[in-house]
Order: sequence, then structure tokens, then C-alpha cells
Amino acid sequence: MLSGPRSAMLMAARRLSFRTTTLCFFAFLLALAWSPHASATDYVWRNVKVGGGGFVPDIVFSPVERGLAYLRTDMGGVYRWDAAANRWIPLLDANSNPNYRGVESIVPDPVDPNVLYAAVGTYHREPAAIMRSANRGKTWTIVPVSFRMGGNEDGRGLGERLAIDPNDTSILYFGSRFDGLQRSTDRGTTWSKVVSFPKGGLGLPEGRKGTDAGVSFVIFDPTDGANGTPSQTIFVGVADPGEHHLFRSSDGGHTWTTITGEPRPDLFPVKAQLASTGILYIAYSNGMGPSGITDGAVYKLDTHAGVWTDITPDKSAPKPTGGYMGISVDRQNPDTLVVATIDRAGDGDTIWRSTDGGKRWTDLRPLSKRDVSTVPFLLWGEKEANFGWWMSALAIDPFDSNHAAYATGATVYATTNLSDADHGKTLTWRPWVSGVEQTAVITLASPPKGPHLLSGFGDIGGFAHFDFDRSPPMFMHPIFINTNTIDYAGMAPNIIVRSGTHQAHAKEHTATLAFSADYGKTWSPLYAPMPAGYIEPKEIPYNYSDPYTDAAIVTSADGKTFIVMTQPTPVLTRDRGKTWIAVEGLPTDGRPVPDRVNPKRFYAVDFNKGVIYYSNDGGTSFMPLPTVGLPSDIRDDKPKWREIAWPLAATPGEADDLWYLSQGKLYHSTNGGRLFSEVPSKLNVNALAFGKAPPGRTYPALYAIGYMGDLSAIWRSDDRGGTWVRVNDAQHEYGRAFRCIAGDPRIFGRVYVGTDGRGIVYGQPRK
Repeated sequence: MLSGPRSAMLMAARRLSFRTTTLCFFAFLLALAWSPHASATDYVWRNVKVGGGGFVPDIVFSPVERGLAYLRTDMGGVYRWDAAANRWIPLLDANSNPNYRGVESIVPDPVDPNVLYAAVGTYHREPAAIMRSANRGKTWTIVPVSFRMGGNEDGRGLGERLAIDPNDTSILYFGSRFDGLQRSTDRGTTWSKVVSFPKGGLGLPEGRKGTDAGVSFVIFDPTDGANGTPSQTIFVGVADPGEHHLFRSSDGGHTWTTITGEPRPDLFPVKAQLASTGILYIAYSNGMGPSGITDGAVYKLDTHAGVWTDITPDKSAPKPTGGYMGISVDRQNPDTLVVATIDRAGDGDTIWRSTDGGKRWTDLRPLSKRDVSTVPFLLWGEKEANFGWWMSALAIDPFDSNHAAYATGATVYATTNLSDADHGKTLTWRPWVSGVEQTAVITLASPPKGPHLLSGFGDIGGFAHFDFDRSPPMFMHPIFINTNTIDYAGMAPNIIVRSGTHQAHAKEHTATLAFSADYGKTWSPLYAPMPAGYIEPKEIPYNYSDPYTDAAIVTSADGKTFIVMTQPTPVLTRDRGKTWIAVEGLPTDGRPVPDRVNPKRFYAVDFNKGVIYYSNDGGTSFMPLPTVGLPSDIRDDKPKWREIAWPLAATPGEADDLWYLSQGKLYHSTNGGRLFSEVPSKLNVNALAFGKAPPGRTYPALYAIGYMGDLSAIWRSDDRGGTWVRVNDAQHEYGRAFRCIAGDPRIFGRVYVGTDGRGIVYGQPRK
């Protein structure tokens, strides 16, 4: 036992060591909170169920394992069908590259069911990659490539562009848009251009209008080769303008010849399938699609005899305009095939089925019904769901001739009784989308009562989500193509207003404004007065907008006042649209922001002057405030597109409490906009939201889409923006394509994120 001066010295040293260790520990925690790569909190992430919702360019079944199939999407990654779980599994949620969301092509290995390849590149402006998985997409090896792709550009329904040699699976070919035919001999690890291929590509389309189709498909003949020896016969289609579009190699890709005798050089081969009989079935169109196709045909080529046969299903005179794209041959019955029209005028697109190699065809549309009870938004207000459009994806299950599927611009349909068409019986198609959330989300709101979430989508309107595990009915009366803004009354959240983009084919209502008094269950249209001199278009095109039809709407805290930002003069109503009065003094484009507690108070920002305006008379008139603390120049803060969140926000449950977002920095006011203070932070904020206060506190938690350093993520602050912690992790990156955000005011830690391609995801702390 120590005593005396030496003992005192040792005790002092130990105390100093303890203090130093403690200080270092707290310094570490502080550094962690502020680090550009701060650790994510332990969150569980899920999708809010809507079901499908977007364009699926192709469905690909594994040729070697029953019940294994894949979807590729144009902006939402790849999905694998899990037969045991009876749902689709997203495979690219761990991807952090926004340009890898759009999938140009996929191909499952023809020998090993565990191996899968994907060609990813949403837009040709950004680099692309080939991805390889040895475990069905659970993890990936990513190989950046020099050739660009266009997974969400015109021509995305062509293919498949990726192909694996079934006799030597180390050999792959990829048909690129701009750089001809590419080949790998080491399972996708390295790639080189096939210089002997006659079509070298047109190069990137800088200076040229639009994009290119390039090589549309690559098909190996598995019978012309042996196991372990490369296949000798390869067929390649090209959908660029030119005299020749179909090419063949008979020596394993070393040399190429033009396949002569193509009956229609004005048409492009867009998809093809090779039957076991040696017949190559080809769908032709006069464009790459998915829109703008006006003509097409279907041909078959006897690859042994070199004989072409026109087997176009619809040869009526005059035949409807449009072409053909989706095509699939029944592996169990090589003379049986289906083909889908695309952009067909008249009654719309259909699927044709033949059981004799194309001599006779049955139109499946009149024999089909759609049961969309599990995905009710597909009705779009009609009694029956549309049969489909943009049907480039069409596949017969290679292990089950009765199981077939096709995709539209909004969903995937499947049937299990395809052969009933041979007897004139009804085919029942049901959405095959459990687990698929392939949508772009524009706006989100989470009220303190009623549904936990309100959503505004691109292309499919919006929803009130009372049950996250069930697909909800679409907002009705009126239906919007896009729902651009949603607002609820802070003190009376049963009152909800929304604005959106006109649905071109809506027959009953033309309103682009609506309100609900029952938490979004039912709606009534609103018609703001048209500005002087405004001329309404005779025909409303798709996704149409102008300063009148695009006007945003907000509601006061008590839900009694609605203000609509018609231009040049905003208007308000206090009697649900029966009468309207002009709003005085509001700055141009100064969208009002209602105080969430005081129904008389509204705020607005003048981007040109850098001044906050306010109203104390329920929005009738606005006056400028002597604002202090905002940046000197905020003109660039004005959103340039209707789908961008407004930079000024009022805090739920807090009177006179405002937040302003300027070029990634946050400014906070607690006195109604008279004084703003910058919140020091290393987080660059792109979007801000409020949620339930942390335990033991009263001020809402803050949520943000933003980035520290090079880490773009979802963040939460429990101390008014003082410190931030990441709440998503490396397995839930979603391509970092985050569009909007909302915090739940009833459940601490829960945050909703609208993505560009993966629908709505929500996370909350693991219990």
C-alpha cells in the first residue's frame, strides 16, 4: 500500500489521466457528431407500400431455376422475385451512385442461377458500370466502363443488350448505344470494343438532337457450340438509322456479316427471341420508343435456311398506327409466342398470342380482365384498369407455359392461365408488384392526426397513407397526374389542401386544386378565378403547367383560409371557393407560409429584396418586416421548378418560429422573421423537416436531406440543428436520389423520405 508524497503524486497522476481520458472520450463523441462520415444510428428502413407505379422496361426469367425472375427499371434499380416470400426484393438499395439507378440491361447466368449481371447508367451524361453478383444480387462487384448508357432515356425498352455465352459463361457481350458492340472474356471484369463489328456507334450525342438506340439486342445460338467452348453463332440487332440492322457472326464474334433480306429497312429490330427450332422472332418499330412509334411489324427468320416470313399480327387496312416491342417465345412450345404492341392508336395497346409460329394470332385484350384490388390506384377513377401502354416487357415463364407477365408504364401484370386464350376463355391479370416501389415522389407531409403520411407523386397523383402495408386508393375528385403541393391546417389537421398537374384524360373534373375535411379520405375540387387575359388550352397535354394551373395552395392554421398563388395576383377564399378576394401586398412569387399555431399569421419571402413579409389579418394583406440576419443576396434561393421544396418553413406547434434554407445553410427565427440567426453546422442542407420532439424535450426534432463532405445522406438533429447524426446507412443508400422529406410528429425518430425511383421509404430507431 502506497502512502506519503509519492502516493499523492500517483493519485494526482491517475486523476489527471482520468480527466484526460474523459476529455478525449467526449472530444471523440463531439468529433463523431460533426464528422463528415458520422456513424448512422441504428435505424430500420422500410417502404411505404403503393405498388409498382413506374415503367419497367423488361422482365427476365432465369433459364435454369424455376421461380427465379428479375425486373429492371428505368430509375429504381433491379428486383428479384423471391418465390418463398412471394415478393420482389430490391437489389440496389446499397448503391450510392445516383446514375446507377437506371438499368440499361440485365442478364441472369444461363448455367449458374446465383450469378446475375446488370448494366447500369441512368443518363449518358454520367459514367456507367457493369455490375456482377454471385449471390443473386445480395452483393455486387462494380466495374466502371468507358461506354455510356441511357437506362432512363428513349430506347430503354430495347434489348436485352447484355448477353452471356451459354457454352462459355466467361464471355459476355454488351450492345451499347454510342460505342458499338462491347465484349468481355473474363466475366465482366474488363471490356473491349469489338472492332470487327460493322456498326461502331455514333459517339456521344453532344451536338446532336436526342439520344441513340445503338445495338438493341445480342443473342447467342446455344446449339452452335459445346460446353466449355465458345458459341460460334451470335445475332446482333442495331436500331440506328441505316441500310442494315441485323448482323451475324459464325465464328464466335471474330467476323461479322450482314443478314440479308430484311423486308423493311425503314423499321428497326427492337427485341428478339431465338426459339429452339432455330427461328429468330423479331419485333420491329420505326422508333426506339417508348413514345413516338407510329409503325412496326413482326418477322421471323429461319436462321438455317435464311428465309424471312412476315408474321405481323394486325394486317387490317387501315391498320392502327403504332409498332411492336415486347416479345417472348414459350420454351416448352417453340411455336408458341406472344408479342405486344407499343404506342398503338385506337383502342390502345394489346398482346397477341400465336401457337403456330405466327400463322394465326389471338388478340388477348378482349379476353382479358384486370383484378387490381390489391393496387387500387391502377383504376385511375375508372371502373376497370387500363390494359396497358409502353409494353416493352413481356415474358412467358420458361418453366410454366401458363405463367406470363407484362409491364406497362405503371405496373407489372401476371396471369397463370395464359393457355385459356386458346379456348376463348377469360384471362385474369393481377398486379405482380409486391415489393416493387418504382416511383418519383414530389412532396410529403405528416399531420399530427389522421393518416401518418400524405404524399404527392409524379405520374400517379398522391395518397393518404392510413396503413403502410396496404396500397391506398389514389386521391380522387379531382385526379392529378402530379401532386405538387400538400398542406394541412396546423391546428385542424383534418383540413388538407393540395395542388397538382392536370390529368389529361380526366373526363369529369379539370381542377388543379382540391381540399379535404376528413384527413384526405374524400376531396372536393377548387377553382380559383382565372387571371385577366388567361386563355385555357383547348386540349390539355400530358404534364401540362402554366402560372394558373400550376398555382400552389396553402391553408391557415385553423383551416378556414386557403391562399392560392395564381399569377400575377394571388387570391384567397374563406368559404371553400365560393368567393375569392385578391391578396394585397404579397411580393411576386412570394408563396405564403402559414404559421402553424396562429391562424391569422402568414409569412412570405421576397427573394429580390431579401425581406420577410407577414400578414396578421389571415392573409388579406402583407407587409414587409425589417428583417435582419438573412444572407445579403437570396435571389438564387427561389425554387426554379414546382417540385422543389420551398426554402421558408414554419415550425409545427411553435408560434412565430421560422426556418430559412439558403444555399445549404440554415437560418432560424423565433420572432416571426424579424431576426434570423445562422445555425452553425458542417451539414449542407438540401431539404428540412420537423418531427416529434426527443424524449424530455418540447422542440421538434429536425430532419434533413444533406451532405457533409462527400457523404449525402438523411440526418436528424435533436438540438435545433446544433449537431446532426446520420440515420440511413450503407445498406440503405437508395442511389442517394432523395427528393423530399417529412418527420412524423407522433413517433419520435420516424422520418419519411421521398426518392426518385424507390418510392417512399421510412426509417425509425430499432427498438
